[in-house]
Amino acid sequence: MNDTICAIATSQGVGAIAIIRVSGEESIKIVNKIFKGKNLEKVESHTINYGHIVDNNEVIDEVLVSVMKSPKTFTTEDVVEINTHGGIASTNKTLELLLENGCRLAEPGEFTKRAFLNGRIDLLEAEAVMDMINAKTEKQRKMAVNQIDGKTSNLINELRNDMVQIISNINVNIDYPEYDDVDIITNDILVPKIKNLKDKIKAILKESENGKIIKEGIKTSIIGRPNVGKSSLLNALLQEEKAIVTNIAGTTRDIVEGQITINGILLNMIDTAGIRKTEDMIEAIGVEKSLKIMEEADLVLFMLNNNEEISDDVKELLKKINTKKYLVLINKKDLEKKIKEEDLNIDKKKIVELSIINNEGIEELKEKIIEMFNINELETKDPTYLSNSRSISILKRCLKRIEDIEKSLIDNMPIDIIELDIKNIWEELGKINGTNYEEELLDEMFSRFCLGK
Repeated sequence: MNDTICAIATSQGVGAIAIIRVSGEESIKIVNKIFKGKNLEKVESHTINYGHIVDNNEVIDEVLVSVMKSPKTFTTEDVVEINTHGGIASTNKTLELLLENGCRLAEPGEFTKRAFLNGRIDLLEAEAVMDMINAKTEKQRKMAVNQIDGKTSNLINELRNDMVQIISNINVNIDYPEYDDVDIITNDILVPKIKNLKDKIKAILKESENGKIIKEGIKTSIIGRPNVGKSSLLNALLQEEKAIVTNIAGTTRDIVEGQITINGILLNMIDTAGIRKTEDMIEAIGVEKSLKIMEEADLVLFMLNNNEEISDDVKELLKKINTKKYLVLINKKDLEKKIKEEDLNIDKKKIVELSIINNEGIEELKEKIIEMFNINELETKDPTYLSNSRSISILKRCLKRIEDIEKSLIDNMPIDIIELDIKNIWEELGKINGTNYEEELLDEMFSRFCLGK
């Protein structure tokens, strides 16, 4: 943390502008050594200064240098940003000069890590910085903005504050039992307070399911026997020839992936190999992959041929998807109907009839997906959710512990033991926003950031 670090903050390659970011106690002094123009050590904070980067009086590039002095910066340290022309050679040469004059190359995410360690942002806000960079849809952007602004952190802070109040009341009862003006905390009084905490956590977790959908999209697998039109459906949804389509059974032997957006939500589409018994070793591996992807998917699109009777193996597969979110797509509705819907033994609302070759039924399919995942409802909500698996898993653990406390209160567990359990949950919640953290967690998390962030 005492080093002065630097990194290229913009994408590598040719462009109009490249930005090199420098942060640390010596940042202004080091940049001043290679800058010809105003004395940067004497300029006002938050100013942009014109000049040149030089090496032994040789001009390397014409630049604009932004000087931002501690503590009102992203890292809370002195920060300098050098705006160079976007050529690879001039940018790399400027970075090289900074390293020669006392800077250290920043590790991935180290600027954001310093912002967190210096108290500028919490862990949820730090994760949201990367979410903002990776946002592909408007909903993802809005959710990241709310997390960066601290709205999501407030949800966790409110929970922890409620727990502090309970812990404080119990402690007063234990330490000062002689005080007459203090409410005596009994198990009966604690039960509604604990239930209130449980309900709040459940509400956050329920909303966070939406957050995960917004952030990660809906993993959608297209499953079915060979030649039912799986690859044709993928191509129709993507509106491009992504997958090879032939009338030869077994053409798709490996997964083919693509993405579409429905009302701001990503559908991560996976076209799989046709499921059937086969002696072809390569095709058999593809079938095995298809079954695994079907298990992992958020949504299964199970395709059938309108002009084929339902076989016993298809009936078995339909039983397997019954525990998941799924739609049954009956393709080739323009052909003679041989499917008996009573053989399907499923909710008729989950059936969509298609004729992909005639572009019929695609919009109805999209509407069904919108309805199934309440995507229209997400459109009207302010997206203030937990959205990463780390935070959600911690909150689920806390919910389980709260439920255990509820049972303990009914069994008349002593108040002082209950107080310890509540304090443990309070500390666990602190791992979500980084009030409590482990160094290994920070190293792993920030290593996923880009170099200049």
